[in-house]
Amino acid sequence: MADLSKKAEKQAKLIRKFKKMWERSQSELCEVRGSSIHGRGVYATRAIKKEEKIVEYVGELIDKEESERRANVQAEKAAQHGDAAVYIFTVDDDFDLDGNLPWNIARLINHSCEPNCEAWIDKHRIFIHALCDIKQGEELSFDYGFDIETWEDHPCRCGKKSCVGHIVSRSQWKELEKKKAEKHALSKKASKKIPAAKKSRR
Repeated sequence: MADLSKKAEKQAKLIRKFKKMWERSQSELCEVRGSSIHGRGVYATRAIKKEEKIVEYVGELIDKEESERRANVQAEKAAQHGDAAVYIFTVDDDFDLDGNLPWNIARLINHSCEPNCEAWIDKHRIFIHALCDIKQGEELSFDYGFDIETWEDHPCRCGKKSCVGHIVSRSQWKELEKKKAEKHALSKKASKKIPAAKKSRR
């Protein structure tokens, strides 16, 4: 009986934890709809002022070792099934936040090279704020800030005039240009036709 009581208490505590997390993830300022950028996206349900808090990015707080383990598992799944969705958000030097929860609306905010939102970190919590005034019905977006090491794995489809074609941190755009130029040069060199051998006379 004691074991059953402890198990029930543990389950109740977990339910309360998830309920609070669900409540924190809800927002009257945005909703989920289909996106022309990728899959589903998040849209403003009313006009939003610059720097206004829109929604919290909720998830499980994990250390860097666990974060790397989960990222590797996801990479294996991506290689097998093509599902490359990763919702791990860097919090600080010691912890990350895994937002892979069905009620975490903010996880569906797409990347853009011209974002209208940004993430504000308050201790171990992450909030999405407006980077500029946002119109009702406008899709929300922020800079994912992916490292350039994996640039070829993350094409960008934001469609903005300044789009660099890949999801890479803005601070690495110049380096991305160099890498793309190098790849183009190698591709061009490899595609050059080899001169046909002259026919020998009999």
